[in-house]
Amino acid sequence: MSSAPAGDAPHDAPAPDAPAGGVPASRSIAERWKMEAAPVRARLLLRAAAWLFSFLALVVMATDVHGRGGPNDFSTYPEYNYCLGVSIVALLYATAQLLRDLHRLSSGRDLVAGRKVAAIVDFTGDQVVAYFLISGLSAAAPVTDYMRQGADNLFNDSAAAAISMAFFAFVAIGLSALVSGYNLSLEALV
Repeated sequence: MSSAPAGDAPHDAPAPDAPAGGVPASRSIAERWKMEAAPVRARLLLRAAAWLFSFLALVVMATDVHGRGGPNDFSTYPEYNYCLGVSIVALLYATAQLLRDLHRLSSGRDLVAGRKVAAIVDFTGDQVVAYFLISGLSAAAPVTDYMRQGADNLFNDSAAAAISMAFFAFVAIGLSALVSGYNLSLEALV
């Protein structure tokens, strides 16, 4: 058996500033800081995915012109025009939020004053854009389904692809709304 020199604490003893459980308080704070960054990174990735999918939905729907002004032109169907408009709104929102998140990560400051106000803006914006996306694609899907029963052609396939991309954008924005709701609940507790 070896004894520790006088004045030295044994290696098994907790640090002087540690709580009764033996874990230093600074370690739990560091873990909390790491966990706060996880929702920020998740929201950034989800908004990047929403940007990509809404961009693809916009491009595929806007280029779905197979016969100018005829039955194979997306502009003759109001449902497709609505889906295109919603894709534009989702793209603009995702771009603004993506740039805002990148600014927040790079500078440490938010463009919106106040953390609680920023959390409310994030949550509300995600909810509204997610609703627009699901309503746009639910308006366009029955038309595409009906036209596919008569003929399965490139026009219908392009419309279905645009609707699918709008759905994936909805999923990404919807998941981002969950993260924003989590952040809002944390702000409500503070």
